[in-house]
Amino acid sequence: MSRTVEEIRRAQRAEGPATVLAIGTANPPNCVEQSTFPDYYFRITNSEHNPQLKQKFERICKKSMIERRYMYLTEEILKENSEICSFMGPSLNARQDIVVTEVPKLGMEAAQKAITEWGQPKSKITHLVFCTTSGVDMPGADYQLTKLLGLSSSVKRYMMYEQGCFAGGTVLRVAKDLAENNAGARVLVVCAEITAITFRGPSGSHLDNLVGHALFGDGAGAVILGSDPKVGVERPVFQLLSASQTILSDSTGALVGHLREAGLFVNLSPDIPYHISENIENSLIEAFEPLGISDWNSIFWVAHPGGRAILDQIEIKLALKPEKLRSSRHVLSEYGNMSSACVLFVLDEMRKTSIKQGLSSTGEGLEWGVLFGFGPGITVETVVLHSMPIN
Repeated sequence: MSRTVEEIRRAQRAEGPATVLAIGTANPPNCVEQSTFPDYYFRITNSEHNPQLKQKFERICKKSMIERRYMYLTEEILKENSEICSFMGPSLNARQDIVVTEVPKLGMEAAQKAITEWGQPKSKITHLVFCTTSGVDMPGADYQLTKLLGLSSSVKRYMMYEQGCFAGGTVLRVAKDLAENNAGARVLVVCAEITAITFRGPSGSHLDNLVGHALFGDGAGAVILGSDPKVGVERPVFQLLSASQTILSDSTGALVGHLREAGLFVNLSPDIPYHISENIENSLIEAFEPLGISDWNSIFWVAHPGGRAILDQIEIKLALKPEKLRSSRHVLSEYGNMSSACVLFVLDEMRKTSIKQGLSSTGEGLEWGVLFGFGPGITVETVVLHSMPIN
């Protein structure tokens, strides 16, 4: 007896919601202390003849709330590729040579940690979603990572380029659909970012370039998602209940990036914190109204730490208790803004802190939470999370 289309469709889909089964993070070994970075940056870019600009940069770094960051670029590499240190010099070839090779390697480190925590054979990974704003190539970083990890040649890959900081939410939204619409799917999600694509010397007429150099760092985050976790075999961390994306009104041009012969230029408007804080409650209401939740202090927060001003303005606008953004502020302090990978670090920090404090669930003991990604557009990704019990 033949099966109906509806019966086949039901059999193809999972029963439960997409669930985070493991998280891994990685950074390059080169650690840069924020307190000494202005001296290093102006020296390595041969810009010490401009002490006033350096003083501005020192003030920006001091206000950033960042203690340290990790960068693939070392003094040795920059001396070998001096064209990267100019502001507008043609340098895309040198940058591409670095990121096309190193982004998949950094992603592999994070992925291996996630796979180890997951505890299952790599052969069970059915899908791969890779995201980076650092370089473009064919075949892409997804292909390279497949080879580096030794994944199945039939793994279903999806490559996302040039999305920016909101994409940590985007990859989870995409992976959620893959996990829930393919029974038995196990989706490896990887975000890897290296600032070699944006590094350049200072310019007195582009102060937002200095802000970017005070904020961004290198890192990779990896997550394994799947629905219907195998009891006693897989250890669920968070469930993903809904995911949405929106472009903030009147924000065109506030946050943009352009790839040129001199690398990727990111333009940051000082109005970014205003745009996000003024619109964030609309996203919260849309996401949590179906759950009957309107107290934003009653949920846990996994917000992309785009910068201190963004977190401060969100906290003020929503009257959040200081501890609500603790995980985001910790990641900003210890790693800087790692673009798409950053929110995965915050997700990892949230569950680690919950375990360390002996709380009942992975979301600081609370049942419901929100993950926010903010980036070019200005685009906002909103993911509703459900925490899992800590055994």
